[in-house]
Amino acid sequence: MEAEAGTTRVEVTPDEAGQRLDRLLADRLGVSRARVRHLLESGRVRRDGRRLALADKSHAARPAEGYVVEGPLHAEGEQPRPRPDLPLDVLAEGAGWLVVDKPAGRGVHPLHPDQDDTVLNAVVARQPAILGVGEGGLRSGVVHRLDVDTTGALVFATDDETWRRLRGAFSAHRVDKRYRALVVGRLERPRRLDLPLVVERHSPAHVGVRDDGRPTRERVIPLQVFDMATLVEVRLETGFLHQIRATLAHVGHPLLGDVEYGGPTVVDGLEIARPMLHAAHLAVDEIDVEVVPPADFEAVRVHLESLEGRATPVETGS
Repeated sequence: MEAEAGTTRVEVTPDEAGQRLDRLLADRLGVSRARVRHLLESGRVRRDGRRLALADKSHAARPAEGYVVEGPLHAEGEQPRPRPDLPLDVLAEGAGWLVVDKPAGRGVHPLHPDQDDTVLNAVVARQPAILGVGEGGLRSGVVHRLDVDTTGALVFATDDETWRRLRGAFSAHRVDKRYRALVVGRLERPRRLDLPLVVERHSPAHVGVRDDGRPTRERVIPLQVFDMATLVEVRLETGFLHQIRATLAHVGHPLLGDVEYGGPTVVDGLEIARPMLHAAHLAVDEIDVEVVPPADFEAVRVHLESLEGRATPVETGS
């Protein structure tokens, strides 16, 4: 391993061939695998000049491959800047945690030290004790994530004990996560989707269904059916990048506004600026939060309703 001018170079030895990339780099760099995942996610690991992404963490290293890691290996010095001017809607708060209503267009945490427009920047301004919690650094206190354009319930931990407990619950799928989505077409009965997903492209990310992918599970329940679209509740049993967006698109019901997965951006003259996806309910341990969809989501739903004259309510059961 060599270090030079703010970078660290790692050469794969024959004995290390076949190891997962995140495990190999963690061992060689003397950092946690969570830290390696952060380095990958923030685009600071390169191989043969190509910048890697988080999805490359399971790549099997090959002999003589070289990896270049840019910037500091440890999180010290990489702290999110407090932004007290950023709005923050706290939905619930308890010992060691808080739940906020994430707005559309705002990332969960910074990807590099100069980024200061994320939800975490707003949280740090109000809860400075969160710095260093969990993975620390630019991901201090982050328990889980939502896509940039997804709105709704987002949990942060403000002490390490709570972070470990909540992360364990997410990893063990002991979290009740329910989303609202507006999708293309009529979906008149509940459906269970069990589909294997893989990341097919990075930057921008695109996820597809493939037999050798990671198994995912969810239940889709129609709440309101229109002529051209349906308001659904999605109950996630697993968590995978773009899971709801990719699986619904695969079965012919892409989200309204989701260009990446074939969703329309205009419905009868109404422009839709983002994928219509909202994290409406989250329950884990003592946390149980409901949050209504934002104004832009409701505006699309009301527009669809107005086109019908009358929407068709659907009995969902439990």
